[in-house]
Amino acid sequence: MDITPSKRVQSIGAYAFAAVDAKVGELKARGITPIDFGVGDYAQPTPQFIREAAKKAIDERASYGYPSYIGDASYRKTVAAWTKKRFGAELNPDTEICATIGSKEGVFNFHEGFIDPGDVVLVPSPGYPPYKRGTLFAEGIAHFYRMDPKKNFAPDLDAIPAEVAKKAKLMWINYPNSPTGAVLKKDELKRIADFCRKHEIILAADEAYTELYYTDQPPPSILEVGKEGIVTSFSLSKRSIMTGWRVGWFAGDKRIIDIFKKVKTNVDSGTATFIQDAATAALSDEKHVDELRKETRTKRDIVCKALVDAGLPDCTPQSTLYVWQKAPKGSSGIDFAARLVEEAHLVTTPGEWISDTLPDGSNPGAGYVRFALVPSIEECKTAAERIRKLKV
Repeated sequence: MDITPSKRVQSIGAYAFAAVDAKVGELKARGITPIDFGVGDYAQPTPQFIREAAKKAIDERASYGYPSYIGDASYRKTVAAWTKKRFGAELNPDTEICATIGSKEGVFNFHEGFIDPGDVVLVPSPGYPPYKRGTLFAEGIAHFYRMDPKKNFAPDLDAIPAEVAKKAKLMWINYPNSPTGAVLKKDELKRIADFCRKHEIILAADEAYTELYYTDQPPPSILEVGKEGIVTSFSLSKRSIMTGWRVGWFAGDKRIIDIFKKVKTNVDSGTATFIQDAATAALSDEKHVDELRKETRTKRDIVCKALVDAGLPDCTPQSTLYVWQKAPKGSSGIDFAARLVEEAHLVTTPGEWISDTLPDGSNPGAGYVRFALVPSIEECKTAAERIRKLKV
């Protein structure tokens, strides 16, 4: 019997962060315990008050059965209240919010509601792999656009050919941006929204990192620009150290959310209600977010100073968990990541692994490595000592 994968599966390579995990495993097999800056998964536990809320909710929800496909009403109301307080944007919890199992499944499956075979999706490069993978599984065509490093990694809208914009059905943006750490101002977001409205393109904004910032002003949401033709994705993973809990939401234009809800009801059964209760508790507290932001900033400053001391360009980010570090002149991201592993026992992600080739043939991740600031402060200090010893 011949077992053959589908053309969809054959069209994709290894998931970048699975390759990073494999590298960590390889080092451990050699008796080396690396400091892992590869995958953006926190080393510290989820705050205790969130865990306590989940424990309580397990008993309270003991007889609730299957969770709501679109999210418990109390959770959606909390999301609406938090969005209003944080961004000043009004959301109807009944019609403009849909719970998701974290960001990944929502982003990946979103395409099924809107993309027909041959439809074009505008995808940032570098960018979160499910933007591309979801497009491919929906049989769409991913057109990768450049984020101009000379313009704070804003999308180079002028470089998108008119014929591509005409065919495009959906555009993904991600600000604060992973992996570059760039933050866009509201007028820059408006420019993107205006571009999408002009070409009748749905604008999907992945805003998983809005709460991890180091600027004087909190980053804006695309919802501050408007809701028509716009949807945003959010997750509690990075804001509240809940990567393993798998809870988030999509919100925005009712017409988009209606279609997304129809997809959701056919592909999963929703996040467990007691986890939604824990997320509700998380959204009701900002103290733990402030503490996390301060801790991550400390890690950022330790690592970035060491990289500069080693003779590398200053790539200190404005936001997120990541440092999008330029490699030494003449070195690829893959080569520099290999040096960091072999000479300093530090695991990072080569920029090439999370970037896709642009229409002009260039790879915008070439010559970069990504540090995910998830090791402890003490581990970051140890890493900094090793980085300073590198001859770059």
